[in-house]
Amino acid sequence: MTTPMSWDDAYTGGTPAPWDIDRPQHAFARLAERGLLSGRLLDAGCGTGENTLLAAVAGADAVGVDLAPHAIERARAKAADRGVTARFEVGDLLDLGWLGRTFDTVIDSGVFHVFDDENRGRYVASLASVLPPGGTVYLLCFSDRQPGDFGPRRIRQEELRDAFSHGWSIDSVEADTFDVNRDFGMAAAQAWRAAIKRK
Repeated sequence: MTTPMSWDDAYTGGTPAPWDIDRPQHAFARLAERGLLSGRLLDAGCGTGENTLLAAVAGADAVGVDLAPHAIERARAKAADRGVTARFEVGDLLDLGWLGRTFDTVIDSGVFHVFDDENRGRYVASLASVLPPGGTVYLLCFSDRQPGDFGPRRIRQEELRDAFSHGWSIDSVEADTFDVNRDFGMAAAQAWRAAIKRK
């Protein structure tokens, strides 16, 4: 797994990270338009907070968590500049119990695919610890439909379904795209968008 310092480095250099696009991902904007980003909401791996802020503007009691202190610093500054109420915390996504609260909804924009097989199970268990039965995870991950080998690990639909096979119900897994920072020579990458409910 990548070390905390390397994640923070992604937010301190001159070139933005591929996922740092200064706006919400379209996949989550569509969910917000449908009224699905509401209630107590956790943005797991929030980066600089665009999806968290989207949810807060849509009416959610939104909390964003990320391992990178510089990302959280920027997210808090965005919230203050825009007059949006949202909470941002630096923390480990593999042990979300430290938050001391539960959520109705969790969003994951590009986190699931960064974990190796061992930590993937820990991540799913961590999500379960803050999401009671009936709660939903909306997850956007890199897809095996993406050609080439540049970028993060490609995820097959079967891997998603296997990871959430115990204690979860997968409502849908659909083809979608990640918006990518144009500095990387592409506008979007292939993704899977999943809606997963806690049993």
